[in-house]
Amino acid sequence: MSVYYALMEWNGYNKPKFVGFDNFRYLFTVDPVFWKAIRITFYYVLINVPASLVFGLLLAMLLNRKLPAIKFFRTAFYLPTVLPMIATLTLWKFIYHPQYGLANHVLNLFGANPLNWLGSERLALMSVIIAGLWQVGGGMIIFLSGLQSVPQDLYEAAEVDGARGWIVFRSVTLPMITPILFLQLILGIIGAFQSFAQVQVMTAGGPNNATALLNFKIYSDVFGQRMFGYGIAEVWILFLIIMVFTVVTYRYSNRFVHYENDNR
Repeated sequence: MSVYYALMEWNGYNKPKFVGFDNFRYLFTVDPVFWKAIRITFYYVLINVPASLVFGLLLAMLLNRKLPAIKFFRTAFYLPTVLPMIATLTLWKFIYHPQYGLANHVLNLFGANPLNWLGSERLALMSVIIAGLWQVGGGMIIFLSGLQSVPQDLYEAAEVDGARGWIVFRSVTLPMITPILFLQLILGIIGAFQSFAQVQVMTAGGPNNATALLNFKIYSDVFGQRMFGYGIAEVWILFLIIMVFTVVTYRYSNRFVHYENDNR
């Protein structure tokens, strides 16, 4: 049915009118926002996914230690993941407030000028990305389970060989958690391409469409402009982009993913 409606001019109420590939033709050749949304979405994914992976892994390694009150800290870092997203994003919107927000208050303490975090085309998207890292606790928990599943005898053997610090991480820890890393990478790519709530709550796509991710543009076209057929055509473009990224990642995963007892 989505293929059928992608070839129609339809506002959700009247009888659909067949227009063939006109929706796609307009997307690629006329729509002034489409290519900007594609570019912004790619930039968002390329920054958000690696940052989430690195930050989540660093937190997991920090909390994979026998420290006092470690269970409390694991709970504290995981807690933002289970908080309602809309409430969390509203909190971040207040943090970024140009006059009363905590972010500019911190800058003021260091003598720096206040910034218009969400009102600047240069800063808005990065501010949204930073707010998303607040909920990295879900990935942290998965990484933590992967770190705790690494056989202890491997670390003991590395210690006997004189390996320390970075050498142990690169030669023992990282290869053993690559299946978890691969899972996080795939889920991160799919989730980042489908991001919507962050933009809807914090910036509404502004300023000047600087944060208009493709998923937000689809929502705006369908429910704002009542262009259901056109929006469904955009959904197919988003689906194909996600599919290509996922297939390519799977295709090259055997170059960096190590499975225990893998004889390939």
